[in-house]
Amino acid sequence: MDTFTTLVVFFYAIFILRVANAGDTITVDLVIRDGETITSVGGSFELGFFSPVDSNNRYVGIWYKKVSTRTVVWVANREFPLTGSSGVLKVTDQGTLVVLNGTNGIIWSSNSSQPAINPNAQLLESGNLVVKNGNDGDPEKFLWQSFDYPCDTVLPGMKFGRNTVTGLDRYLSSWKSTDDPSKGNFTYRLDPSGFPQLILRSGLAVTFRSGPWNGLRFSGFPEIRSNPVYKYAFVVNEEEMYYTYELVNSSVISRLVLNPNGYVQRFTWIDRTRGWILYSSAQKDDCDSYALCGAYGSCNINHSPKCTCMKGFVPKFPNEWNMVDWSNGCVRSTPLDCHKDEGFVKYSGVKLPDTRNSWFNENMSLKECASMCLRNCSCTAYTNSDIRNGGSGCLLWFGDLIDIREFAENGQELYVRMAASELDAFSSSNSSFKKRRKQIIIISVSILGVLLLIVVLTLYIVKKKKLKRNGKIKHHLKEGEANESQEHLELPLFDLAALLSATNNFSSDNKLGEGGFGPVYKGILLEGQEIAVKRLSKNSRQGLNEFKNEVESIAKLQHRNLVKLLGCCIHGNERMLIYEYMPNKSLDFFIFGLVLLNPNDFYYVFLFSYAC
Repeated sequence: MDTFTTLVVFFYAIFILRVANAGDTITVDLVIRDGETITSVGGSFELGFFSPVDSNNRYVGIWYKKVSTRTVVWVANREFPLTGSSGVLKVTDQGTLVVLNGTNGIIWSSNSSQPAINPNAQLLESGNLVVKNGNDGDPEKFLWQSFDYPCDTVLPGMKFGRNTVTGLDRYLSSWKSTDDPSKGNFTYRLDPSGFPQLILRSGLAVTFRSGPWNGLRFSGFPEIRSNPVYKYAFVVNEEEMYYTYELVNSSVISRLVLNPNGYVQRFTWIDRTRGWILYSSAQKDDCDSYALCGAYGSCNINHSPKCTCMKGFVPKFPNEWNMVDWSNGCVRSTPLDCHKDEGFVKYSGVKLPDTRNSWFNENMSLKECASMCLRNCSCTAYTNSDIRNGGSGCLLWFGDLIDIREFAENGQELYVRMAASELDAFSSSNSSFKKRRKQIIIISVSILGVLLLIVVLTLYIVKKKKLKRNGKIKHHLKEGEANESQEHLELPLFDLAALLSATNNFSSDNKLGEGGFGPVYKGILLEGQEIAVKRLSKNSRQGLNEFKNEVESIAKLQHRNLVKLLGCCIHGNERMLIYEYMPNKSLDFFIFGLVLLNPNDFYYVFLFSYAC
């Protein structure tokens, strides 16, 4: 083969290698060198060599492809960095992934106990790097997968927990720092002791725990509920126990991460701002610090001080407690002696205590649970293991109750064992409280009733006075008309019965004369006053409003030298004017003619005949 042909073959091989590396798979014949990458089929994730910020070390990792700020979610050789750019990632014939240095020394490798046939490594769209036989995509038959060996991040679809058959423990370990992906001081894992719960440790010391799963959420995460970002689940069966989540919208980018400072946080990527925002955090405040208030102490972040002893308990070391050192917790005021009269006190709205010294049975009722706890002298508390549909299952505690906190919402009920004397005290206290509450309610209702009665009586009196005042000026209307008050009339109203009596039922003997619009009668009121009553003819077309307007006009013409208008009467169809009686002349003369009342003064009185 000549030199030219050799060069063509060489460059063709290089070309084929580059094209293969642009895909999502590594084969036995194709490797990934520093500077080359593979990308998941949908373009969400990328795998290759990288250096953290402010570091020259090289690592093989997986990061988000669509996120402008490189965010690494998994690192292969996190404990064994490369110091140069000569690294290689390849798949061996035995089906293992290896990272080689410049001298072909293996600095990291995956493991596989299954026989390999035509093995290859593929970066899935989920961010999971899997080693499989040929095209076999069955997850149960994968030779190896990065999801089984997470670093500091839980991705959607990943199982965060344990395989109880194989012993595989999928847990998080923080980076040592932002520029060093080696294992830091913090780990976050599912603890299978007693009833499973997630526990965060700094070294060997517990710093935070999630509380047990209650069917809806972990007991210590009251804020977790259905949301538009992700769906979550906790699975417990004969083979596995794990937490997992899936994104509701595949276009959303969200991750759960344990950061170098020991905080478990969920972040969501925002394209508009081109940055990660904090969606939620497992640790919210000081009360999430493990056992802050010690045994039988309860933490409430809204109280000062935050820690108090549970009812029936007192500080173990009062001086330390008064110095705001609550770590030694509380002890019972009256120790248990396994007496048959012992019972339980219910606490509501709490994060359940540490369950590492607990026992559970998912098929028992709450009543059966209480009975079982009472029969075991070491049992200190009980509750339902599942709060869905009214509660089911049994969860028992043995030993001290540690790491309890109070929640404003979504807390759980806990039944704590107490000595008989303490139960009596609680019963008396509750009875006294109920009695006081009843007294307060009775007193409050009585006061409210008295105030309401006063208001009603006041309104009644005011209304009665108003009606009485208005009654003096009320009058009857013809059929179909509403009663009108005297508020628009500035004259007294005469009662029809009084006028009938005064004029002898408008007797012809009392008739003084008659004008074009009605007769005039003389009358004498009961008190002896003589009056002249002008009775408007029924043939008049004058309405009620016109009559009242004219009466008001006449009233305004009152003068000491004029015949005095004393009032009027409106009753049904009757319209009458009542004048002062003038004995010397006829009423016609005074009403329709020239009236001389005073020798020194002459007045003409022009009264509109249709009004008078």
